[in-house]
Amino acid sequence: MNHWYSPGLPEYLDRKQDLETTANQANTHVLMCQPTVMPSAFAPGKCILFGEHAVVFGHPAVAVAIDQGVKVSVEESDKWKLEGSSFEPSRHPHISHIIENIFQYSGPPLDIVVNSSLFSAAGMGSSAALSNAFGAAMYAYLNPGEKLDTVRLAKMAHSAEANAQKGRASPTDTATSALGGCVVVSGTAVPGTRHVFDTSLETPEGSREWAINVVDIPPEIGDAWLVIGYSGTGSPTGRMVSKVAKLISEVPDKMEEMETIANITRAGLVALSAGNLEGLGMAMDACHDSLRKLEVSNKKLDRMVSAARSHSLGAKLTGAGGGGCIVALTHEPTRVSEAIEVAGGMSLLTRLGAEGARFL
Repeated sequence: MNHWYSPGLPEYLDRKQDLETTANQANTHVLMCQPTVMPSAFAPGKCILFGEHAVVFGHPAVAVAIDQGVKVSVEESDKWKLEGSSFEPSRHPHISHIIENIFQYSGPPLDIVVNSSLFSAAGMGSSAALSNAFGAAMYAYLNPGEKLDTVRLAKMAHSAEANAQKGRASPTDTATSALGGCVVVSGTAVPGTRHVFDTSLETPEGSREWAINVVDIPPEIGDAWLVIGYSGTGSPTGRMVSKVAKLISEVPDKMEEMETIANITRAGLVALSAGNLEGLGMAMDACHDSLRKLEVSNKKLDRMVSAARSHSLGAKLTGAGGGGCIVALTHEPTRVSEAIEVAGGMSLLTRLGAEGARFL
C-alpha cells in the first residue's frame, strides 16, 4: 500500500496540477528508497541569499540548501519514543501531524531518532528540515523500495509547518530543504528560473499562493564556498517582521528599500545563473546595506559581516535579522571562518546549493 496523503489534508495539497505531470516535468526531484532495517533520511537546512523582508510584500526570495541538516531514523519499539525519551505529541506538532494526518499511521509504536547539525532557532530552516527528514523516513518505513517524490515531500512538510504555526507558513524553507540547490519563491514565476510547482495555503489572513522555482547553479562555480556565521542568539522572525512593518508605517519612504531589495535579488539571480561570482558577491553586499536601512541588523551581525568581507566576495545577514546568522561567499573558507570566530561568532562551511532531502 502506498501510504502518503490522507483525504483530510488541506485542499492546497492537490489543488494545482496533477503530481504525475509535475514529476515528469521535474524528474530530477524523484528519488529511490532502498529498504533498510532502520529507515533513515536526511534533509538539509537552508540560508537566504536575497529577499528577506521584501518577500512579505510579494517580491521573490532566494534560498540555497546547505550541507548541514537533520537526519531522522525510525524503528519499531515497545512504546513511542523520541530521542530516547517518551514521545509527547503535543510538544512536537510537526511530527505528530505527519504521523496522524499525513500517513494516518496506526501501526506499532516507533522509536524516532533525530540528529541535527544546524544551529537551533538561527534562521537555518531546522524545523523544515525536521519535517522533511521525518516525512521521508516514515515513507521509507511504510513503503520500502518505492520511489519518493520530493515535490510531494515539500508539500507535506509545508502542511506540517502550517499546522504548527497556526495556519501561517511560507514554503521557502520546506521547498529548499526538499528540492535542494537554489530555490526562488515568489507570487509568480520568475524570469530566468525553472518553474517546479505551485502551492497555496489558507491562512487566517486569507488565501496565499506561491510559485516554487529553481535556478540551475553553473558547475564552474563549484569551487566557491558559503560560510555561515552564527551570532549566538536566535532570530525572532515574527518580531522582526512586525518591526519592519511598524518602521514603514512610521516612515513610508522606507518602502523604497523593498523595491531596492527586489532589484538586488534580480541582479543576484542573473549573476548566479551566469556563474558570475563577483557580481553575486556585490549583490550580497548591497542586500545587507538595504537590510541595515530597514533596521534588522545589529552591531554583532555588522561586525561579523565586516570581518568576513576581508576574505570574501560578499557577505550579508541571512534571515529575519535581530540575531541569527550571516553568510559569506568566498574562495577562502578557512580564513573567513577564522575571521567570523574572532568577531565572536560560530561558523559552518557549506557548498553553494547542496543536495536536497534523501534516503540514507
